[in-house]
Parts: sequence; C-alpha cells; structure tokens
Amino acid sequence: MPFTLFDTQIGACGIAWSDRGVSGVQLPETSTDATRARLIRRWGDEAETEPPLQIAMVIEAIKSLMSGAPVDLTFAELDMEGLEPFARQVYEQARRIPPGETRTYGQIAMALGDKGLSRRVGQALGRNPFAIIVPCHRVLAAGGKIGGFSAGGGVATKLRMLSIERARTDPAPGLFDDLPLMARPKT
Repeated sequence: MPFTLFDTQIGACGIAWSDRGVSGVQLPETSTDATRARLIRRWGDEAETEPPLQIAMVIEAIKSLMSGAPVDLTFAELDMEGLEPFARQVYEQARRIPPGETRTYGQIAMALGDKGLSRRVGQALGRNPFAIIVPCHRVLAAGGKIGGFSAGGGVATKLRMLSIERARTDPAPGLFDDLPLMARPKT
C-alpha cells in the first residue's frame, strides 16, 4: 500500500491508504526511520509517495488535532476490509468520542450492549490500525485510570495526546484541570 510520513507535535507519523480509504495510521516510533520501517512492516514495502487529495486532507486534520485544535476526524474514510465485525463496532464507537473527551472501556462495551465486553474492547483498541482517527487514546480504564497504550512511547504518548487535546480524565472537576496531564500531581 502507498504511504507517506508527516510531522506532528508528537513526532513523525505515517499514513497508509488504499482506494477504499485510510488503511492505517502509524504513531511516532523512536525516529522517523523507525516509523517508516514500522509502516513498511505493517502495510507493505510500496514506495513512499505523495498522498491523494482526500488523504492529504486527513493528514492536515491530524496535524491540526495534534496541535490542539478540536478537529473532528469522522470525515476520514477507513478501509476496514479484513477486520473482524466486533473490532469494526468498537472503532465506530470510539470515533464518536469528541476531542477533549474520554470514555472508558466499560462505556464502550455498554454502548455495544454488554459491559462484560470491556476486555474485548480493550483488546480491539490495542490492535487499532487507525490511531488518532480511531482515537483509542481517549479510552481509559475504569475510575479515570489511564489504562494501557500499545503505541510507541506507551502511556506517556497517550498522556501527551490527551494533554494536547486538553482532555479530562476524571469526570469530577479538579484543582489542577488547567495543567497539562503530565504536570498534574499524583492523587
């Protein structure tokens, strides 16, 4: 699949696409070369190329979102061919979470009809090929706990993305809400 790399506030990201839409988004690895290598491993070794207009629009929207603008990425067409139906449902639910807001794995499971699906929701999000567009970083564990994050940098990357979006991780207002997530004191 064709792909390209682009710079964001969180580092060099990548995007791959097909004629059906975005096939995948790669969050930054330790270097641009590592991000490129990860894209090639996941989506093939076709040469890096200029994106078509629709993909270029998605890239600009991702850049804006990662610069702090409350951008809605639901316009991005996704190529979900080959994904299991449950994962598709999870990704559709996660795409409904607006910038600056969060949900829990349990809330997404309940939206799918059964809170007992929370673990499966987490597993599906852990395999999310559309990071940022399917905002798995906005999904937290119960009680406002951060939960896991399988992208490069792990939970630190998740916290940075939530901080850029000025997302609250706790439904109750707090004394330190105006501080970036990483600067907040541990409670």
